[in-house]
Amino acid sequence: MREISDLKQSGDEIASPAETRRATPEMPHAGEPRPPESIVVPRAIPIVLSLVAGYVDACTYLGLFGVFVAQLTGSLVLAGTEYFKSEPGVVAKLLAIPSFFFAGMAITLLVRSMRGRPRAALAWSFAIECMLLLGLLASCLAGTPFRGLDAPGAITALLFGMAAMGAQSALVRLLMRGVASTNVMTTNTTTLAISAADMLLHWTRRNEPDQSSGTSNAGYVQARREIATLLPLWIGFLAGTVLGAAAYITAGLPCILLAILPVAGLTWWSGRRF
Repeated sequence: MREISDLKQSGDEIASPAETRRATPEMPHAGEPRPPESIVVPRAIPIVLSLVAGYVDACTYLGLFGVFVAQLTGSLVLAGTEYFKSEPGVVAKLLAIPSFFFAGMAITLLVRSMRGRPRAALAWSFAIECMLLLGLLASCLAGTPFRGLDAPGAITALLFGMAAMGAQSALVRLLMRGVASTNVMTTNTTTLAISAADMLLHWTRRNEPDQSSGTSNAGYVQARREIATLLPLWIGFLAGTVLGAAAYITAGLPCILLAILPVAGLTWWSGRRF
């Protein structure tokens, strides 16, 4: 309180919470601000990546005996409950955790080693994800039909899929400024719910006399901006799961090829720009 009083006496202006919020650049809703390597990318790119994640997740869920590769929640639950209830495929599901983890580490080391060249780092990160998806496809072509998740081919396919999604999660986090996760929809859905509630509250209180119009409008605009950013990712992921399920029913696990094409296109696009 004394420091605030001293600042007022010295003539320095103290920003209100609403002014501070408006002056602060928009950051992702989870975690720390993005590093300086991050760049602004066209809005279509995160949507494409969320579609790819949903597509691959649906394909592997149907073709690899109920495993989700876009996130680690299921594998972590299995690791915690294995002592009490053993299930088939435990080795593959437990190996999925370090596969996702070390892929994220590899992308991070790549990005840090290319500090000052974020566009080049983005191109190489896309190339790595593309190669991992090719590994997933090759494993599926070589080993299908899998007898179970304990089969060596199924384990290999799962590890390639987890690594590809771990790489995508890390590259989005490190290199795409202002972009939320394209893999994990739980946090995105929570933020959508919060923003929708904030918009509703600001709308219902718009005529209250004790509400500052500037603060109210800023809160409403911020909530609307977050919904406009997150909803396309949510819809893209859901659309990817529908397309992935339809493709798997039609062609089986070789349909992973269709997930590789957009990532290869993004690799080519980003490679032309550095």
